Amino acid sequence: MKMFDLVIIGGGPTGLNCAIAAEKAGLDYIVLEKGMLVNSLYHFPVNMTFFSTSKLLEIGETPFISHGEKPTRREALEYYRRIQQHFQLRVRLYEEVQSMERQADGAYSVHSSRDVYQARAVIVATGFYDTPRLMGIPGENLPKVKHYYDDPHPYTGQKVLVIGAANSACQVALELWHKGAEVSMAIRGEGLYKGVKYWIKPDIENRIKEGSIKAYFHTVVKEIREKEAILKGHGGTFHLENDWVLAMTGYHPNYSLLERLGLAIPKNGKRTPLHNSETLEADNLPNVYLAGVVCAGMETNKLFIENTRDHADIIMNQIRGRVGMTVLNELVNNARM
Repeated sequence: MKMFDLVIIGGGPTGLNCAIAAEKAGLDYIVLEKGMLVNSLYHFPVNMTFFSTSKLLEIGETPFISHGEKPTRREALEYYRRIQQHFQLRVRLYEEVQSMERQADGAYSVHSSRDVYQARAVIVATGFYDTPRLMGIPGENLPKVKHYYDDPHPYTGQKVLVIGAANSACQVALELWHKGAEVSMAIRGEGLYKGVKYWIKPDIENRIKEGSIKAYFHTVVKEIREKEAILKGHGGTFHLENDWVLAMTGYHPNYSLLERLGLAIPKNGKRTPLHNSETLEADNLPNVYLAGVVCAGMETNKLFIENTRDHADIIMNQIRGRVGMTVLNELVNNARM
């Protein structure tokens, strides 16, 4: 079976950035992506505009030109598609990694839905957007409950309960209200999330103040039913009629996959996979590295594309030297046989 220098798990912006670095380092690598290219970005809302500028989303020293200061989802998909084509990155799409095991010689066997790959080193760049934070309440699995927001049109003229108070929840509530939905918000704390972007915060606060959007603070959703939700606030339990519930409660890494890969993960707290913050190497798996937002565990508002672009070079500087020494040792051993 062929031995790769490197297997990269995840074909998002971080995975592609690592592939570019591997290409420049002359490593024999492969990228395995469970869905389409930059799968998470494709599942962003259709009309979404990034919070970051296009310059901060650039990888591979390749300019990202957008019509506005902040690019749209469509522009980002086109940019990363062209990145993959320009660098001729070796990406295998719709191939889900299922498990990984370390061999006696120190290499790794990476098992996917299609094949098994041998690798001297592995980079885990899986992100978190594919796994929503569930509330664990009755009715959460009803068809009316959505953990992903796509487009406002289906909700025109509908009663919609938005759960959450961070950027996504506020942006969704505003867009739905502008498109003619009757919007309510269930907010656990005493106010909006303190990190709500400055261009969103005044608008949502004014809509709440004037009563256009009804916000229930210090309130949690206890149960969701076909035509209503049961909420609990300071005044006790009450029923709120609605047609849809958009649970903008955030997302987290795919811990099931990370555990099947063998990464050590604390069971409580931030649940950050144990790794060296300077080298990004996993504590318990030599030559396995974490790249991108997965390094922050449950603190998903800490790392983004723009402040993890250096991960590729940090990791590649180590892999390049280690792989070169390993290959040399293999050649010497084969010559002696």
